[in-house]
Amino acid sequence: MFTRTMRLLLTGTAAVSGIAASQAGAQTTPNGTAAGVLVTNTANATYSVNGQSQTTASNAATFVVDRKVNLTVVALQSADTQVNQGQVGAVTTYRVTNKTNAIQDILLDGDQNLSLGLGLGTDNFDMQNLKAYVDSNGNNQYDPGVDTATFIDELAPDGAVTVFLVGDVPASSAQLAIVNLHATVAAGGQAGTKGAALTATLLNSKDDVDVVFADADTDGVGADLLRDGQARAYLAYVVGIHDVALSVTKSSFVVSDGVSTLNPKALPGAVVEYCLAVRNATLGTGANAVTLTDVIPTNTTYVPGSLKIGLPGGSCVLLGGEAQDDDATDDTDGTTYKGSFDTQTKTVTAIIPTVNGGAAVSAAFNVTIN
Repeated sequence: MFTRTMRLLLTGTAAVSGIAASQAGAQTTPNGTAAGVLVTNTANATYSVNGQSQTTASNAATFVVDRKVNLTVVALQSADTQVNQGQVGAVTTYRVTNKTNAIQDILLDGDQNLSLGLGLGTDNFDMQNLKAYVDSNGNNQYDPGVDTATFIDELAPDGAVTVFLVGDVPASSAQLAIVNLHATVAAGGQAGTKGAALTATLLNSKDDVDVVFADADTDGVGADLLRDGQARAYLAYVVGIHDVALSVTKSSFVVSDGVSTLNPKALPGAVVEYCLAVRNATLGTGANAVTLTDVIPTNTTYVPGSLKIGLPGGSCVLLGGEAQDDDATDDTDGTTYKGSFDTQTKTVTAIIPTVNGGAAVSAAFNVTIN
């Protein structure tokens, strides 16, 4: 019997079929097969013995799809946020996207003073009460009292949510506060409950859902690291410039004295020109509504119609400048500058709409010595 059986097995032929694979309860996400899906794989063999076809199946080989953790955080505004000193509830806006192959919670917090080396400028004041809030109605606008959630709850794979950093600007502040939204992938699965931050699985287990971080280094300066389950995006609060380096220089020279044409002196009856040169040394920022006032000195009399305003040049004003008519109703004169002389207060006024950064404008007027 033994010999006959062996002969049958040896003379038989066998062929191994292609692998037949199945996934029990297979699910896919935009980021690949969902974490936790059980993948089952069996192999079949067909063969014949003395002309009789036979089949046999292998055992099932299984594994569980692991959690590939990834996320992105980007700024959702094209420019930094302009603020004023003492402003309450200033907002910067970001977008957080879950790139993990599972539903996740995302933990949120706002950080500052982590931007060294990013070339974003000099961070020189600290925001107060800086907090992160989730956009609850999807309008991409921060609504106080409405947008109150402080973590992202049950974010689906490839789902994205707008998040705001909201803080207060100190009443006394410098110019720039660089902040960042810091997002951390956390456990999902229970709506309304903030999950704990995920930790990477050290040892591989084919029967359990391992946690594998696959996120990028989002800043390259050490605040975020490669494959740490976290991400950051940076923006800044910029306090507008409240002052410029504006200076006014006053000078005078004798125009004529009725005696000498070549070397006039400050004699009674002589005409003296005063020059007021205003300069803005702050590049890129203009000084608006610049108003120059000058009370003429005692022992002098204002020369009517002598006020002129324009670009510096010559003795004071280039090419004579723009003449003023001494009254205070220049709004309808069609002139760039405005000027007047008050006969009661003996005050000369010159109004310059804007002195641009790095530019200068001059005003000149004449008096006679009594």
